[in-house]
Amino acid sequence: MVSEVPALHDVALIDRLGSWFMDASALKQDGVMAPTQKKDAKAISKSQAVGTGCVLAISCFISYAVITHILSRAYFLSRGDDLLGGMWAVAATIFVYRETHQQSVSAALSRMAATLLSFILCLVYLLFFPFSPWGMAALIGIGAIVLTLLGRSEDIITTGITTAVVMVVAGISPEHAWQQPILRLIDTAIGIGVGIAAAWMSLTVGSRFTLQRGGA
Repeated sequence: MVSEVPALHDVALIDRLGSWFMDASALKQDGVMAPTQKKDAKAISKSQAVGTGCVLAISCFISYAVITHILSRAYFLSRGDDLLGGMWAVAATIFVYRETHQQSVSAALSRMAATLLSFILCLVYLLFFPFSPWGMAALIGIGAIVLTLLGRSEDIITTGITTAVVMVVAGISPEHAWQQPILRLIDTAIGIGVGIAAAWMSLTVGSRFTLQRGGA
């Protein structure tokens, strides 16, 4: 059994420092519209904003619930790992929830690529060595080199953050530390899946709503 994580709030703070740089651009309105058209466009914008927020909130809750209530029972995780896994899945959901399907897919591929590389680096390291600041720094540097050579320099930040969090959690809970990369990979996959589904549903409902308003 994985030991309890005693300083989960510190891990959450580390994860938040990454800020996941979501591309939330505002909806633009045409400045030459008549007053009544501007009012309608504003109303649609508000309804879309509320809908987007509600769908994102629900999807984050689903990601958290799946990890903390379903998978935790299957893998017999500690309460600390439950909470950390839920936070990690929620972060992945937020990261891939974008305004268009193409942006969501692109974000999902970026997030998964970064997590996979971090997973490989951390797992190999933790199978043979305990956590150390030098080891963490070395893995972050290796990840940056690999991604630069592969032409994926835009994923360096996400990979570095993922590696740092996984390694620090392994240091906080050294017993079975090698399991941390595996758990975080599962959390990320669940969060991405929920985020992609939520973004698709939001776009579908939003498109139908816009068509109905246009035909009214």
